[in-house]
Amino acid sequence: MNPDFVNPIDEKKVAKSPSTLPYAHTVGGAIIKPIDRGRVTGLAVAAMYEQTEMQLEQIRKQVELLAAQAREIHLRVDISERIYKVGMNFKPLIGHVYHLYTRPDGSEFLSMVAPTEWGRSAKVSFQATVKLLADHTWEIIKQE
Repeated sequence: MNPDFVNPIDEKKVAKSPSTLPYAHTVGGAIIKPIDRGRVTGLAVAAMYEQTEMQLEQIRKQVELLAAQAREIHLRVDISERIYKVGMNFKPLIGHVYHLYTRPDGSEFLSMVAPTEWGRSAKVSFQATVKLLADHTWEIIKQE
């Protein structure tokens, strides 16, 4: 080095370690913006709440579907118990449709005769149209 060399750059205006500056130290340097930590956290928390609400809504819908299915099964069991307690003069076949009626004395019976096939003088009250399933429960097709 030349001992007569004078550096024209003022040492007070030069950074000793420019990589640690919170801003670009040259004109062509990358723009460095400080992170607004509160805003970033707020956006992350909002996104988290939105995602968990969507997942909870899906679970609510699944629970409602399961509850509806449980009610339907309970109705099938109830109607099946009623049918098996009544007197049947025939052996019901799986997959066939039958009709449950109540007599004026309150007793119930199962019939192959549809509600539209009874005459006007019939004194029976229609309760349900049912179909015997393979598990020997009765699917309710129509209920009064």
